[in-house]
Amino acid sequence: MTNVQRSRRQVRLSRALGIALTPKAQRIFEKRPYAPGEHGRTRRRTESDYAVRLREKQRLRAQYGLSEKQLRAVYEKGTKTSGQTGNAMLQDLEVRLDNLVLRAGFARTTAQARQFVVHRHILVDGNIVNRPSYRVKPGQTIQVKAKSQTMEPFQAAAEGVHRDVLPPVPGYLDVNLASLKATLTRKPEAEEVPVQVNIQYVVEFYAR
Repeated sequence: MTNVQRSRRQVRLSRALGIALTPKAQRIFEKRPYAPGEHGRTRRRTESDYAVRLREKQRLRAQYGLSEKQLRAVYEKGTKTSGQTGNAMLQDLEVRLDNLVLRAGFARTTAQARQFVVHRHILVDGNIVNRPSYRVKPGQTIQVKAKSQTMEPFQAAAEGVHRDVLPPVPGYLDVNLASLKATLTRKPEAEEVPVQVNIQYVVEFYAR
């Protein structure tokens, strides 16, 4: 799939789910805030409980760029954690390495953040980690490796060019953008995670 095709797909998915998944989708969404297709402008018919919960699950999946198998695994893990399953899921998703690279402002989209990790540009506590799903622990520091910092995408990131399209840096992340360095200072609290989702609906979808 080319970048153009991927971009169009993300825009279409954004409109179908009612959330902007990329900066480009945000711009288009502002002009056309309705679902794609010839019936996109018409009022949605009353949806079943199943449809509402399915869409919420798809929204969560899309915001983190996960496969169905990956998200189900997060749910299964969450059910084995003390406390609320939904909160455990959000905490687990939020500390993925690719996600924190995005939250820190080193990348503009989840896909770009994932690419940076896979291409070995990202260090965790000084060691290269090329697994996007790596879970960062409180106290660990992520940083763009020195050799990569001279590359144009990272120089732009260090100047803060992505800040206009990303949510504010969450309180659990201490970021030094000029150094392309960020530390996870503590576990995220579910209510401060910057995603648009009714997590209880997602739990109910999987628990049915």
